[in-house]
Amino acid sequence: MRSTAVDAYIMETLLPTLVGRDRQPSAFIVYLYLWHRAAATRSRSLAASLQTIALDTGLSKSAVQRGVRTLLRRRLIHVEKESAPAVPGYTVRGPWLRR
Repeated sequence: MRSTAVDAYIMETLLPTLVGRDRQPSAFIVYLYLWHRAAATRSRSLAASLQTIALDTGLSKSAVQRGVRTLLRRRLIHVEKESAPAVPGYTVRGPWLRR
C-alpha cells in the first residue's frame, strides 16, 4: 500500500469547511480520493467514472455527484469530458499551493 502526503490545509481548513459548514462530507471524501489517485500520476489529473469513485470510496453514486458539484463550485477540481458517455477527466486543484 502506498502513502500520499496530505497538505495541512486539507485537514485544517478544507475538512471543517466542507464537512462542518457546507455539510458535505461526501465532497471531502471525493476530494481526498481524487487527491490520492492524482498524486500517483504526478500530474494532478486522472480519469474516473462516478461509479468507480462510488465503488472505491463506499459512497453512493448520488453522493459522489453531490460531492463533485460542491468541489466544482468551490473550484477545487476541474472536470473535462470529451462527450456525454465519456469518462470524465478530473484535475485536482490546490489553490492554496504556490505554483
